[in-house]
Amino acid sequence: MAASKQIVLITGANKGIGLELARQLLADSNKHVLLGSRSVERGEAAVKELESQKQPGTVELLTLDVTKEDSINAAAEHVESQHGKLDVLVNNAGIYDPKGTFQQSMQESFLANATGTALMGDAFLSLLKKSSSTPRILNVSSGLGSVAMRLDSKSVMNSIPVAIQYRASKAAMNMISADQAVRFGEFGIKVFAYCPGFTVSTLHDMNKAENGARATADSVAPMVKVLNGERDAEHGGFLHDPEGQYPW
Repeated sequence: MAASKQIVLITGANKGIGLELARQLLADSNKHVLLGSRSVERGEAAVKELESQKQPGTVELLTLDVTKEDSINAAAEHVESQHGKLDVLVNNAGIYDPKGTFQQSMQESFLANATGTALMGDAFLSLLKKSSSTPRILNVSSGLGSVAMRLDSKSVMNSIPVAIQYRASKAAMNMISADQAVRFGEFGIKVFAYCPGFTVSTLHDMNKAENGARATADSVAPMVKVLNGERDAEHGGFLHDPEGQYPW
């Protein structure tokens, strides 16, 4: 692998939006994608699928559980030893509807959707600072985490029947994104919260085409533009597709 390649880490990339993002990035021969997956078996299957498409870019599996700090630190050490830098971090891993009691589901939602995002940023900061290009962090959020739109009776985000666990944990992710934009921005790192919209995925049973969800490829294409620097002027914003920003 050429040393000049951009190293891109995507968490939760063995399916859905993460897998499609990896697929689209691999169309660029300058990209080397680290496919983050908690499950080794599913991760290996995803890598095999991508490699079978024989795209110009390269991909490798990175076993990673964003809910476990030891796993995050081990992943960072691996990237340090194998690549010496990180150019792009996409915090895509998350959960929508965990099982258990209200307390358990609230804690699990925050751990996966918010705490993991914060831990990933801090663990990979030193590697992002070593990027030879403009380093970027994209935190995959949701308009359902917008406090302003939840309070706006005219907003579609107000009327969608979604549990508080998801709304609150994504709102926390948004604050983490804003904080990272301030703290990491001084090192030239561009940080974005990004809502891909209602997309076909395995996040929830309702995320199906027959329910109005759009094709995963269509939702991911604008994300690639963000990662390629086309919206760098909106550093620190809560972006959505195809342009503009949501209120926090």
